Amino acid sequence: MGSHEKIIIIGSGPAGHTAAIYSARAMLSPLMFEGFMAGGVAAGGQLTTTTEIENFPGFPEPITGPELMEKMREQSLKTGTRILTETVHRIDLKQRPFVIEADSGTYTADALIIATGATAKKMELPGVDQYWQRGISACAVCDGALPVFRNKPLVVIGGGDSAAEEATYLTKYGSTVHLLVRRGEMRASKAMQKRVMENPKITIHWHTEAKEVLGDGRLLTAVKVFNNQTQAEATIEASGLFFAIGHKPNTDFLVGQIDLDDSGYILTQPGTPITSVEGVFAAGDVQDKVWRQAVTAAGSGCMAALAAERWLEAQHS
Repeated sequence: MGSHEKIIIIGSGPAGHTAAIYSARAMLSPLMFEGFMAGGVAAGGQLTTTTEIENFPGFPEPITGPELMEKMREQSLKTGTRILTETVHRIDLKQRPFVIEADSGTYTADALIIATGATAKKMELPGVDQYWQRGISACAVCDGALPVFRNKPLVVIGGGDSAAEEATYLTKYGSTVHLLVRRGEMRASKAMQKRVMENPKITIHWHTEAKEVLGDGRLLTAVKVFNNQTQAEATIEASGLFFAIGHKPNTDFLVGQIDLDDSGYILTQPGTPITSVEGVFAAGDVQDKVWRQAVTAAGSGCMAALAAERWLEAQHS
């Protein structure tokens, strides 16, 4: 198949679709590769694994993640974006135009927007698959305010800044928050550790790891844990379990092509979508390890599209 395009967008979360909408309205006729179960997630990105969303502007009534992403997809198509349900396997940014290899063939592009996102790391424990999004989440800020977690005991796994932030955030909603730290100390910054240790609603379980997730067949009810020093086991009653063990940016296909940080996130010039390769722009969670929200991803998708449009104009002026 294959074709030459002014602009290609790789990724189909809020960043990718916002970039597509702006690019299409700028008459750039963008081609989007939305991915086919790329990173183990359906087209639409991480939001497709989220139940109710209450914090995306313009939706006073809760909307599900899949519904929100379907609306974004409809808008992309309506504005003139062409979408291929394919995964990009390899790109060559050392050639001009850029070369993109996907399931259906080789494509070329003058400009490229990468919005492939990051996948939350999920622990492989007995019961996790059964109760995923039925009490188990990898994003406290996304899901913590849901009614199912209100005034209920909650569990957070992790020892870094993300875990400390998520545990603190969840104290607004849960009755108590159990923080499972597998070592005898936290990796979080001193300020974050202090905040956690001084919060009366947070109980820290040192040298503690999850062993199994328990439920009633419908929702999570408890987490079985063990002390990795004494091997003593215990069961913590909980209505929510939140993994805060980090994210993996979906950039394996970019290694050696573009500057990445030590964790694999695309490096961009501060406050911009500009990458180390001229004509390549990055948006959303693939370059954002701090905020990771649908609305911030969408905003960065807008920035990437505008930056790409201006860069293309400069090339032909």
